[in-house]
Amino acid sequence: MRNFNQKREERARVNEAIRANELRVLGPEGETFNVLSKESALSKAREMGLDLIEVSPNANPPVAKIMDYGKFLYDQKKKAKEAKAKSHKTETKNVQVKIGTGEHDLELKAKKASEWLKEGHRVKFDLYLRGRAKYLDKKFLEERMERMLKLITEDYKVADGPKKSPKGMTLVLEKGKAATNKENENK
Repeated sequence: MRNFNQKREERARVNEAIRANELRVLGPEGETFNVLSKESALSKAREMGLDLIEVSPNANPPVAKIMDYGKFLYDQKKKAKEAKAKSHKTETKNVQVKIGTGEHDLELKAKKASEWLKEGHRVKFDLYLRGRAKYLDKKFLEERMERMLKLITEDYKVADGPKKSPKGMTLVLEKGKAATNKENENK
């Protein structure tokens, strides 16, 4: 049974599969043969021992190129692979600290967070609060978060400000221009 939600793979039409009666034809070296009928373009491709491939079906008239179909497929796969390699998926990385976390541990966690920001990932800071610590003054808790943020070496912007969460308090950072102290004081 055919799944209609799947993306249909676009395939270039080759030789007799081309539907248009007139085509703008390009040669194997990129030279232009102007607008030709489908039959004359096919005969020219056969003379050269190559295939006629429709490269731009939406143009008026459609553009076809005379070249080896295997080489065409190889080039297409190579372009797709390069595009996939250039794409970058961002993740949200977690850093969890407690109120009493030591200075050295904070430096290590800030260093790791800086690396993640440099790679383009988002960083979520969780200030973990246990028991009575959940009811401490919000200003005090924000100062603890600031202590951590001052140690980050990479430029960042606050994507989601300090908020109460089930674990305690959460702050989300993204790569970007660093927020100045005046901006942070206004929040």
